Amino acid sequence: MTAKKPSTPTTWTDPDDAPELTEAFFQTADQYEGTTLKPRRGRPKAAATKEPVKLRLDADVLTALRATGDGWQTRINEMLRASLHLAGRV
Repeated sequence: MTAKKPSTPTTWTDPDDAPELTEAFFQTADQYEGTTLKPRRGRPKAAATKEPVKLRLDADVLTALRATGDGWQTRINEMLRASLHLAGRV
């Protein structure tokens, strides 16, 4: 059987009890204007975003593109852009 630990008296402080804001507090405080203190989380917003589309491709074309490895969708975008550039549409 385990022995009980003797209880130690603790002083509990209510976390909602804020200290008084004195003139000395404001003299030593840092001043921030117009900016957030924490950096934004996540990926930064891109200047030019991409639009999701549903595209139907032949199975052999899709297999060949996927076989090129990760980034195949980006390569499709580059190929379409190059094709439009050659055609003088971009």
